[in-house]
Amino acid sequence: MKLRHLSSWIPKLSTQMQGQTPSTQQFSEICENPQFIIDGANRTDICQGELGDCWLLAAIACLTLNEKLLYRVIPPDQSFTENYAGIFHFQFWRYGEWIDVVVDDRIPTCNNQLVFTKSFRKNEFWSALLEKAYAKLHGSYEALKGGNTLEAMEDFTGGVTEYFELSDDPTELYKIMKNALERGSLMGCSIDSELESRTEQGLVRGHAYSIISLEEVSKDTRIRLIRLRNPWGFVLWKGPWSANSKEWSTISAADRENLKKQTIEASEFWMSFADFKKNFSKLEMCNLTPDTLQGDERNTWTVSVHEGRWVRGSSAGGCRNFPDTFWTNPQYRLQLYEEDDDPDDEQVACTVVVALMQKGRRMQRHQGAKFLTIGFSIYEVMCGQNQHLQKDFFLYTASKAKCKSYINLREVTERFCLPPGEYVIIPTIFKPHEEGEFILRVFSEKQSTSESVCRHNIKCRVYDQWDYCKLTLFFKILFVFSTCQPIVFVSDRALASKEIEHDTIRGEKKKKPKQKLLQPEETDEEKQFRAIYQQIAGDDMQICANELKTILKNVLSKHNNIKSEGFSLETCRSMIALMDTDGTGKLNLQEFKHLWKKIKDWQLIFKRYDKDKTWSISSFEMRNAVNDAGFQLNKQLYDIIAMRYADERLNIDFDSYICCFVRLEGMFRAFSAFDKDGDGIIKLNVLEVRHSYFCRSVPRSIT
Repeated sequence: MKLRHLSSWIPKLSTQMQGQTPSTQQFSEICENPQFIIDGANRTDICQGELGDCWLLAAIACLTLNEKLLYRVIPPDQSFTENYAGIFHFQFWRYGEWIDVVVDDRIPTCNNQLVFTKSFRKNEFWSALLEKAYAKLHGSYEALKGGNTLEAMEDFTGGVTEYFELSDDPTELYKIMKNALERGSLMGCSIDSELESRTEQGLVRGHAYSIISLEEVSKDTRIRLIRLRNPWGFVLWKGPWSANSKEWSTISAADRENLKKQTIEASEFWMSFADFKKNFSKLEMCNLTPDTLQGDERNTWTVSVHEGRWVRGSSAGGCRNFPDTFWTNPQYRLQLYEEDDDPDDEQVACTVVVALMQKGRRMQRHQGAKFLTIGFSIYEVMCGQNQHLQKDFFLYTASKAKCKSYINLREVTERFCLPPGEYVIIPTIFKPHEEGEFILRVFSEKQSTSESVCRHNIKCRVYDQWDYCKLTLFFKILFVFSTCQPIVFVSDRALASKEIEHDTIRGEKKKKPKQKLLQPEETDEEKQFRAIYQQIAGDDMQICANELKTILKNVLSKHNNIKSEGFSLETCRSMIALMDTDGTGKLNLQEFKHLWKKIKDWQLIFKRYDKDKTWSISSFEMRNAVNDAGFQLNKQLYDIIAMRYADERLNIDFDSYICCFVRLEGMFRAFSAFDKDGDGIIKLNVLEVRHSYFCRSVPRSIT
């Protein structure tokens, strides 16, 4: 991963620094004795600079409270002296795995001063380098302007995020937060606002704060207090329990000394928990394990991770407000087998946490990308139901559970208690036809399984991931076969024109002479075919792609029930590749008849889904048409078909439809020809790959 040129990855500076050109300097050029970490990494080393990334710095401040987590992100034993190579390593959790990010020892400066995050010590640089590594992870410093504390918390821990609206806070919120802090959870808070502005009591709207600790003190009654940190290092709370407020004189000297001793820097302040809920809008929490908020003992959770994407015209169906396309979204089956062990709860239920995260949007910000508005729904299904749920199911079935709201955050997470049973999770974008990638994580307290729903009750095997735009559909396809009953396609021509073995071969018993079958009399349609065919084919009675295009145009013009101006040359070449098993690159009359029969059969399926009689079908309906034709595909291939064959209005015309079906059948035939033992797995050498790619027909030695 590379950072772009300096001018593109450093954002515009504030008005105080405009007119001055930023540059990058090595730390040895900034000070005489640069140090990576001095006396341990702590939150006093995090001072915000010119970059609007308070959300990131609030998460870093929380990270310093847990040394084990801190040194997972910042590997120890790095310095500017011992084994120094001019680089530093940092590790971040990224979509299900930990990755290593390496940065050099140059940092943006202006007038010999660090432009962005800095430590209060002039020669300590771990926080500046951590910020640089995180900027590299997302492509630029510019990408870090504005964000959500939960994002960084999750990238630092790989934990599970939860989000609370303080206007609708759960019961026992104080206890929840207290337990979470004791177990290492990271927490932040903010006041909703599109722009940063100060309140009369010193808080900043649209700004991220770290939550450091919670305490209770004795006054007339027990008073609950919360300690917060402002990454700016100034602009602090001026209300009750602020630094010089009268409330401090009302508690015991021991309590007063204990609380003030915890406030180790000027950027921290105390306020009452009641004022916290009244002044702040949202609470963000990152739990290191899903059971952080459950009881005093940690439990073992079942975790499953699924990666997927929403593709325009195929699997980007939008939310439930769009019933015509909602059913086309990706579907994931969830099986909950055992209820929770909770002696205080008489309800028989299984706790499950569903986390839906969209991928790569922050890195694409310089291209105009924004976070999509995402969410999910959960539906209860019959046991053993592992087919892709169709439109009618959602028209007449209410969801069993769903996220509270669709929101344009990187991740949406909800916790549910569901009865044991089988469910389907539908992750969606709010509006249809918007594309994106996602990762879906499902955590359950007891045994469960979670898997992608195939559109047939079969097992899926993925054979390759080659770029479809560069290679034919034959190699891009993700083949689907039943492990019990493999699908076998046999060449029509191989069956029709297979040579009869000679009955006097040495060593064989003489076979009975086979009776000659009577040929049925030609129909009027077949006579028309022969007349048109003979007129164009020439003496050899075989036709090439250009001649096939002419014949089909003439034939179609005589059929009022098929409204088509003919097929493209590309489609005709695919047709010849399908029917030409002898490698001549041409079709004879018998092969042409077989081809026409297939076109008519496929045309009947096409008309079934051409509801508005425009001779085009929706790309969303293409999957059902493919299923009706007997092709069993998985969800990745439906996405590929939509991307390849749909137009800008997400429709597939008759020519593209037939071209797709021709290639699908040719692909399945070729695959089955190589699949000698019928187990759904093939191995090809280079020559066989080349042959299959260029010929796309069943090898003669096999037929």
